[in-house]
Amino acid sequence: MMGRLERDQEQLFYSFCLEEVVPDDHQVRAIAAVLDLSWVYGELSPHYPALGRPSIDPVLMIRMLILGYAFGLRSERLLCREVKVNLAYRWFCGLSIEDKIPDHSVFSRARNERFRDNDIFRRVFERVVEACISAGLVGGKEFAVDASLIAADANKQRSIPGSEWIKERDPETASRAVKEYMATLDEAFGAATKVTPKFVSPSDPAAQWTGAMRGPAFFAYADNYLIDVKFGIIVDVEASRAIRQAEVGAAKTMIERAEERFDLKPDYLAADTAYGSAETLNWVVNEKRIAPHIPVVDKSGREDGSLSRDDFTFDKARNVYICPVGKLLHTTGYVHDGTTLLYRARVSDCGPCPLKPRCCPKAPERKIPRSIHEDARDVARALVGTAAFEQSRRNRKRVEMLFAHLKRILRLGRLRLRGPRGAQDEFTLGAIAQNLRRLAKLVARPPPAAELCSA
Repeated sequence: MMGRLERDQEQLFYSFCLEEVVPDDHQVRAIAAVLDLSWVYGELSPHYPALGRPSIDPVLMIRMLILGYAFGLRSERLLCREVKVNLAYRWFCGLSIEDKIPDHSVFSRARNERFRDNDIFRRVFERVVEACISAGLVGGKEFAVDASLIAADANKQRSIPGSEWIKERDPETASRAVKEYMATLDEAFGAATKVTPKFVSPSDPAAQWTGAMRGPAFFAYADNYLIDVKFGIIVDVEASRAIRQAEVGAAKTMIERAEERFDLKPDYLAADTAYGSAETLNWVVNEKRIAPHIPVVDKSGREDGSLSRDDFTFDKARNVYICPVGKLLHTTGYVHDGTTLLYRARVSDCGPCPLKPRCCPKAPERKIPRSIHEDARDVARALVGTAAFEQSRRNRKRVEMLFAHLKRILRLGRLRLRGPRGAQDEFTLGAIAQNLRRLAKLVARPPPAAELCSA
């Protein structure tokens, strides 16, 4: 007998439990188990008046934003629609089936006012990192740093040449993104550069016009990650302009902040050649006392068959270079350009030398530049090729995997928010989502090493 769904009369009363309809293996359950936001009320209470109409619950908004970034819901309108119809999302946000979903417009105001004044996203990120440390997911011995370009919300068709851009703007008529750009001109964000950009976007002037992806140029920000390579936990995140000096400055900021906030100072730091300048290596080796697993930027090699700097021997005790025939190159001690010493041979030594056609065919004597930070460069060179260095090269791929996950799975390949603060908010929320997903996965199903230890 064929059955039919009876619709003669609807029930007068319903018994419905939202807890029962969310599958036990749903990812929101694992994330909810490791996410604690009860402390947020105390942090934000000074930013809310004692009288007046009650606001939207700030914890509800933060949970919804984390949900959106964790599941690739890039639009706040889409986020509100999904929470409205998805029972698992409602359960994660603490909403009943009858509760009303906040309007999408409340997120923009809260983000630009109370959340930003309190830097609440940074505080949530640090709490999640502390939870990862407590769970034993952060080794603290070896860090890796890298940056990836994220397209800005800026249109090339509406940009103007950099030479026509006027930095001085009326604060009364300037947009929020322009005000933030002007506020960062003297900061380490990277806006302070003497190089005139080829194009500037008036709607987001801090976004850098770049062709670093070996394809069509575009406006972008750099998303900088400092990770612990044990399980790929993001220890710090920082937004910067898409230029090398800004990315290096962001790396220094993250290393210092991790030490100050979490008392984490690595023994090794893995990075690519972008961080291999003499000044950066000097900071890593001599100031922070960290072993640099970083390839050295060295442009002293020659490809025309002539003698390069490697063919000369440096005598540290006498502070001289010794050429292949045993002659000495001395320096006056004058520092050129603030970073380089110049060692010169005598004209009387170079003139009759049989190696002169291969050494300095167009100059009367040979000159060798040497950085004042060459000792730090030597430390980095000595580590190249060691087993630890090769392992760090493999571990550094974890950063690249995180960026690929951020762009492909979480769909953060292009920013929605403008300005330096908007980029920082999006990058921080993306890092929160990635750490929570990793924490939830490893806490629910511990790694093999942890299972062996517990057994």
